[in-house]
Amino acid sequence: MKYSNFRLSKKDEKKYVVIIGCGRLGASLAAEIYGQGNDVCIADRDRDAFRKLDSSYGGLTETGDAADLETLSRASVEKADCLILVTDNDNINIMISQMAESLFHTKKIVCRLYDPEKECIYRGTGIETICPAVLSAREIEKLLGKEKAMGTERSKDEKQCIG
Repeated sequence: MKYSNFRLSKKDEKKYVVIIGCGRLGASLAAEIYGQGNDVCIADRDRDAFRKLDSSYGGLTETGDAADLETLSRASVEKADCLILVTDNDNINIMISQMAESLFHTKKIVCRLYDPEKECIYRGTGIETICPAVLSAREIEKLLGKEKAMGTERSKDEKQCIG
């Protein structure tokens, strides 16, 4: 999946990004960020998860439990410009983000949380959070016309993707 407006860094500025969780989103982000010329390491506890990676992905993979300091060290989290946590477990994402912040002093952390209450709690901690349920609800409200936000109106010819 291409994220047309997604850009991690300026054209000539290479970043090192660690992604924890090689599901559909993690695999897609890894391919996109790597394709922009950045260095990427994606980690997952299940070696078979890496089959989701696009054949063009040439970055690193790390198999192991990311809640284990050794796995985070092998992924070089301490060198990461950005850590993206997209496992399917909110508690794991929160725990790893706190470990990365306090032990590895990771510069930027983005943590996906499914539970809107947890997202609300962690929003002000310095860790960037994203909650698909909250974002989806906001977008649906916009599409139903309850909110008009600049730049979100779509032309009749533009295809809409949900996914």
